[in-house]
Amino acid sequence: MSGLEAIVRNPGEGELHWFFGGGVHRWLATAEQTGGSYLLFEDAMEGGKVTPLHLHPDAEESMFLLDGELLMHLDGAERRVDAGGLVMVPRGMPHAFLVTSQKARILCLLTPGIGQDFYLGASEPYVEGAAHEVDFAKIAQSGRDNGGIEILGPPPFAHLAAARH
Repeated sequence: MSGLEAIVRNPGEGELHWFFGGGVHRWLATAEQTGGSYLLFEDAMEGGKVTPLHLHPDAEESMFLLDGELLMHLDGAERRVDAGGLVMVPRGMPHAFLVTSQKARILCLLTPGIGQDFYLGASEPYVEGAAHEVDFAKIAQSGRDNGGIEILGPPPFAHLAAARH
């Protein structure tokens, strides 16, 4: 026996955090609960949410799109991902994404489970109805303080914003 306890989460269960990059994380399995094997959370996001160009130096990031549509920027190439699609980003690969639907939900798996301190440092407990603001500076600071991510630059989707005007 590994010494780990079984994890059971029913719909709606799991600790909620407002991520300063936009979105509400529902923690499904923490690194402590998995013996460091992985970190698993659901991310519910609004349309237009965008991430800065970044990489995870020591973990693979897999995103299963439960609902919505994303535009992924993967090492300089862009790919659309629809509900039911999967993206696996190898450690060290520069990437970013943009939510192109009204809403989107992803199941995010980081293997191994390092990087959890970054996400916790870049979020706060979610409070329904409270004002929540996007703050990329807090994300960058958490990366510097906790590791798990390297911010490489602004979101790489400026060409889309220019095309809309």
